[in-house]
Amino acid sequence: MAPSGAPLGGFGQQPMGFGMTPIGVPPGLEYLTQVGQTMRKYPIIGFERNNKYDIKNTMGQKIYTANEETDCCTRNCIGSLRCFDMKIKDNMDREVIRLIRPLRCIGCCCPCCLQEMEVQSPPGTTIGFVKQDWHPCLPKFSIQGADGQTVMKLVGPCFTCSCCCGDVNFELRGKDGEESIGRISKQWSGLVKEFFTDAENFGIQFPMDLDVKMKAVLLGTCFLIDFMFFERN
Repeated sequence: MAPSGAPLGGFGQQPMGFGMTPIGVPPGLEYLTQVGQTMRKYPIIGFERNNKYDIKNTMGQKIYTANEETDCCTRNCIGSLRCFDMKIKDNMDREVIRLIRPLRCIGCCCPCCLQEMEVQSPPGTTIGFVKQDWHPCLPKFSIQGADGQTVMKLVGPCFTCSCCCGDVNFELRGKDGEESIGRISKQWSGLVKEFFTDAENFGIQFPMDLDVKMKAVLLGTCFLIDFMFFERN
């Protein structure tokens, strides 16, 4: 499901097949060259388990699945702050993206140990990072390439709860932090789901001509945002 308003690029198009891989595109990321995507987390009720996700285009077609890999003790003792590896697989069950989140602090009082995530594609090859920028009020992040240079900025609202029955939008900006080029949205899914399940929907909107590796890093950013602001036991 795309956020409301005219999309910047990629939404509503059919996914590419696996027949040919464009030059410079990691295997399995062909889909991201032409589609936007919605990340939907399955509702898990009861004892805290590994998160599972479907990643779909706006036609509702599943293009990837993602599974968190953590042990029971880590999930239940550390909660949403936990470190994890996330394996993202295509429809042929090939692991095409790996997300690595180390254990870090959260909140404005620890600027020296903020949240971050490494994105690999294929697994073992780093293509970028997501790093939280310190700010006393707003959630801010730097989207970086494999060389650690900032490519884009992401800025969220002061209040990230969905208590007003609406979407929570994180604005994607150019590296100078000024021009708006897209967004990541935590989409309102209804009163029952919001308050009585642990299921969330996210939409990602980005320029059509954005480097496909950076699109994959934005996908990883979506997972980090979920854990930081919307994960609950």
